[in-house]
Amino acid sequence: MRDILPPETARWRRLNAVFADVVSAAGYGQVITPLIEDVGVFTRIGEATDVVTKELYAFEDRGGRHVSLRPELTASVCRAFAQHRPAALPWKVWYTGPNFRQEKAQRGRYRQFDQVGVEVLGVDDAHLDVEIIALAAEFYQRLGLTQVTLVLNSLGEPEDRAAYVAALETYFADADLSEQSQTTLAKNPLRVLDSKREHDAVAIEGAPQISEFYSDDAAAHFAAVQAGLKRLGIDFVVEPKLVRGLDYYRRTIFEFQGGTLDSAQNALGGGGRYDGLVEALGGPATPGIGFALGVDRTLLACDDEGVFGDVTRPLDVFVVDVVGGQEAAVLTAELRAAGLSADRGYDNRSMKAQMKLANRSEARFAVIVGADELADGTVVVRPMARDAGDQQTIPRTDLISHLKDRS
Repeated sequence: MRDILPPETARWRRLNAVFADVVSAAGYGQVITPLIEDVGVFTRIGEATDVVTKELYAFEDRGGRHVSLRPELTASVCRAFAQHRPAALPWKVWYTGPNFRQEKAQRGRYRQFDQVGVEVLGVDDAHLDVEIIALAAEFYQRLGLTQVTLVLNSLGEPEDRAAYVAALETYFADADLSEQSQTTLAKNPLRVLDSKREHDAVAIEGAPQISEFYSDDAAAHFAAVQAGLKRLGIDFVVEPKLVRGLDYYRRTIFEFQGGTLDSAQNALGGGGRYDGLVEALGGPATPGIGFALGVDRTLLACDDEGVFGDVTRPLDVFVVDVVGGQEAAVLTAELRAAGLSADRGYDNRSMKAQMKLANRSEARFAVIVGADELADGTVVVRPMARDAGDQQTIPRTDLISHLKDRS
């Protein structure tokens, strides 16, 4: 875990603002769920997943309740749906916020990490799968990222997945696997396909493919998703060994990978269908699909591609008050009320010290109030850029219009 300080936080605000613009335009409303939930909300995402078995920050609170910091938001959103039962379907929501997993820190991965994402509950339609994927693709495009690859797969229906898991168990039982993958095999054979270890590469390459086990309905659904993406001009790669990390997925799954990141840790985010999760959390049988995108990894990709630059808003005015500070208090309040950003010096510092602060603030203008200006009802407006012209003395009543005319 770490602190995020200004000016870095400006990039976070910009990323969230772009995401909110993209998904709000598609009719999604923001949902905010608690950071702490009953631990049972998250154990339902998969008893055999590392998220549950190794990474949950789970504990007993002072009331004797078994709770957990949320490790992801999909389960929390589904719990909220099951609890509140929205009448209007589909229920289309988006979110942003921190999650917590007790895992090994890596580049772009921390134990407290932020995600942005969407979830849609109540519709079982391949066209919705396409919309969800297209929204994520549009978000990356709006950020300016070009080296992002969409990887796509389908896990079929639950019966298809069960047959595939059985086939993997049989196949990997006689394969030469690393010790870690042998342990994974006993818990969840699908997760063996996620191994990036060289020792496992040959065995994984020859493993059965999920497409061999699709029912007619699952095959038709996956074909419709691919056709819809092609119609929208969204490029993708079908990867039969893509399984994602959580047990609740079925049918469509997808992942966005950053081309500038290390190949072993290049996932920017992803998602898929989870049609049984609401029911597992006590709600009615409800189809669902969504995605979550990692903020840290996405910002790393932005840095690698140089698409963000400086997103901090320059200060409009720094007020220099050498007559006690009361005038600076009034002026900054008036400037801010007029929509201009303004800061000031404190502690009754000298003119020289306050001008140093004005330079350091990178404000576009310094507004100076001295004894003569106070007596005359004027202020001095000094452009801070070298080539922005000379300073002017103007009536104080004209200050705001003067600054806005020079914007």
